[in-house]
Amino acid sequence: MAKAFVVMQGTLDLLILKALASEPIHAWGIGPRIRRLSGDQFSVGQGSVYPAVQRLENRGLLSSYWRTTKNNRIARYYELTATGRHALAEEAAQWRRYSDAIERVIKAE
Repeated sequence: MAKAFVVMQGTLDLLILKALASEPIHAWGIGPRIRRLSGDQFSVGQGSVYPAVQRLENRGLLSSYWRTTKNNRIARYYELTATGRHALAEEAAQWRRYSDAIERVIKAE
C-alpha cells in the first residue's frame, strides 16, 4: 500500500470538522476517522489532533461533553456547533476553489 500523505498546513481544521460532521466522537477517534474517510491516504496523529480540537472549541466551532465509550471508559466527545457547520461549508468551498485553480495550472500548456 502507498504511504499516507502528510496533511498540508491549513487543512487539518477542515479534516477535523468533516470528521465530526456525521456524528460526535472522542478526540482519540478523530485520527482513525480521518484515515478511514480518506481511504487510508491521511494519517493524523494525536499530537496534532488534540491542540487543533482545543483551538476549534475555543473558536466556538465545536462543543464537548463527557460520555462513556463502547469500551466502558469516560471520554470527552466533540461535536460541531451551528457555527462549526457553517465553517465546514465555507472551508470546503474554499478548498474546492483552491484545488480547481491548482488543477487549471497543472493542465495549462
